[in-house]
Amino acid sequence: MTYETLLWEQDGPVLTLTLNRPDKLNAYTATMGLEIEDAFVRADEDDSVRVIIVTGAGRAFCAGADISSGASAFDSQAEGSVAFGDAGTTARRRSGGGFIGAIFNCRKPIIAALNGAAVGVGATLTLPMDIRIAARGARVGFVFARRGLVPEAGSAWFLPRLVGLPTALRWC
Repeated sequence: MTYETLLWEQDGPVLTLTLNRPDKLNAYTATMGLEIEDAFVRADEDDSVRVIIVTGAGRAFCAGADISSGASAFDSQAEGSVAFGDAGTTARRRSGGGFIGAIFNCRKPIIAALNGAAVGVGATLTLPMDIRIAARGARVGFVFARRGLVPEAGSAWFLPRLVGLPTALRWC
């Protein structure tokens, strides 16, 4: 399968998945979520893959949700749209929990290589991974409350388990 927003590069047992929207700082779209989910399900089922590295193209890991089209970015009723929480995909029915569920359920070690900003869903994406390595100058932000949102996609479950409840509350 070819992806629009994701690069799949396998070198022996090492699979590198690169979020590939560098012109938008790899901002998350519904299509990207579906592709991430599919890639993790595929990688989990592929015995030749022994470890997965996730990084971003360009100068950012993931700048959060792409809201450049305004409120219509979340309009699941618009013609041709794929909702951020769309449950109608084959991969979703297999793994459960969308892209976060696919990452969490993957049996391969997963390394997040944060090459730049990881904000909102970009930070959330790393939470079910096994190891997170940040480049010098990389920034991580859980900015949900500043946007009037609750932490999404499992952030409220994963983050307190990783850093403790008081720290998670302060970060959010």
